[in-house]
Amino acid sequence: MLHKILKIHPKDNVLVALTDLKAGEKIEFEGNDITLTHDVKAKHKFAEGEFATDEDIYMYGIICGKAMHHIAKGEVLTTQNVAHKTSEFTGVRDFKPWSAPDVSKWADRTFMGYHRQDGQVGTANYWLVIPLVFCENRNIEIMKNAFVEELGFAKPNKYKSFVKQMKDLYTQGKKSEIEALNVETAETEGESRIFKNIDGIKFLTHQAGCGGIRQDSEMLCGLIAGYINNPNVAGATILSLGCQNAQPSILREKLDNINPELEKPVLILEQQQEGTENNLLTNAIQKTFLALTDADQLERKPAPLSKLTVGLECGGSDGFSGISANPSVGHASDLVVALGGKTILSEFPELCGVEQELINRCTTDKSADKFVSLMRAYAASAEAVGSGFDMNPSPGNIKDGLITDAMKSAGAAKKGGTSPIVDVLDYAEYAQKPGLNLLCTPGNDVESTTAMAGSGANVILFTTGLGTPTGNPVTPVLKVSSNHILAEKMDDIIDINTGGVISGDKTIDQMGEEILEHIIEVASGNKKAKAQLLNQDDFIPWKRGVSL
Repeated sequence: MLHKILKIHPKDNVLVALTDLKAGEKIEFEGNDITLTHDVKAKHKFAEGEFATDEDIYMYGIICGKAMHHIAKGEVLTTQNVAHKTSEFTGVRDFKPWSAPDVSKWADRTFMGYHRQDGQVGTANYWLVIPLVFCENRNIEIMKNAFVEELGFAKPNKYKSFVKQMKDLYTQGKKSEIEALNVETAETEGESRIFKNIDGIKFLTHQAGCGGIRQDSEMLCGLIAGYINNPNVAGATILSLGCQNAQPSILREKLDNINPELEKPVLILEQQQEGTENNLLTNAIQKTFLALTDADQLERKPAPLSKLTVGLECGGSDGFSGISANPSVGHASDLVVALGGKTILSEFPELCGVEQELINRCTTDKSADKFVSLMRAYAASAEAVGSGFDMNPSPGNIKDGLITDAMKSAGAAKKGGTSPIVDVLDYAEYAQKPGLNLLCTPGNDVESTTAMAGSGANVILFTTGLGTPTGNPVTPVLKVSSNHILAEKMDDIIDINTGGVISGDKTIDQMGEEILEHIIEVASGNKKAKAQLLNQDDFIPWKRGVSL
């Protein structure tokens, strides 16, 4: 049964509209009669009582804003009457024991994965081709054109066939028939792969590796090292120009730091050493092809669920994200942790206002101190350029009910469930400890998912209320909708629909269990993430410094 309103936490002094409400409508809640002063769209909030100027506004049990002026009982909250505000955090840890969920029914479950020699298990088997510097992007594209279609990794392109049909009609003098064409009827050729145990060759490009500051190139090498070490990657071909800041020696050092026992093939070719472009590309293509023949020998085998490393992401969030999708993902995270796996919660600007809760969940003072240090440094760097975490909500967030960063953050943090935080990682550090890990990344969707794959995530859960196509080259990204409307409207990008939590048909625990089952299917290769089917390979390294 769909209820009209929701109070998320007993301490809250605002109510959430679960459906569109009209001005003048009378709402009865816990003996309190509220007459709405304005129309309230679904996902938005209205005042449970009167607010005085500067009075604190609570959601999720924490301070999420303050009244900019008097707000009447029943008045909708907007950016015109509410300003960003958060609680102060002390940094002092108050850790309490965790009550883990019952995972007995998954105790003997496995997924079919690719076992690496270092003990990690991949949910996919990709070969990576990536440059150390943007100067090599063109050569990466040439290699891509040489490999992808010939080896059967190209996705059928109905739009290419659609254009061909229009071209044929136009050259035949049948321009009037073009508008009657339908892209869905365009004929496409299916793929014919010769390497049956390789899921794809991923050719990545970027705009980093030289210029900027040296720290940016160091971080790029750390990120690429993480991608090479990711269990979904069989090996890599690295193109280097030779004179750039991001040197092969730095990449090797980063690889040694992550995994001194790495036995994956890493082919590094340097253009200034190889000589002509022809020499570089001939050698790179030949060596890569031979390496692919070896990578194809690996087959999926059963692996315990403790071998899962699940990234937790949100993007295009709405006012329902923190009520349905995020807590459902949070329960799935708790299940994975209870089974001995790893989960990764990132997007530090979207943890603003919940710092103390996360500090209290850290298992050591060292981790808590590192989290405080990273958060304060990040906030200070934003303020130094005239910005701040308070400017994080996007126009789409605001339009759909997330009017302050604290409000957005309080809901976003629900993706991390309730489990203890075993480690805090800076950008490009690799997740090594079973349990929930915090990873310092921007709130930007692609920069964050890029980082999580570089920290070892072999599956990523991505909640959204507005819709986003974001994917990753080497890690399946499962899109989790917060509401029924989005799931129906953009079913080509949504994998899992948690709208049943809003409609009252499902509980958060039930949805969390369904999400875990979906993860197992994707990890085993039985299902593809929608982003994989769309070939959505988004990769953006984070540049912390200024360009010089």
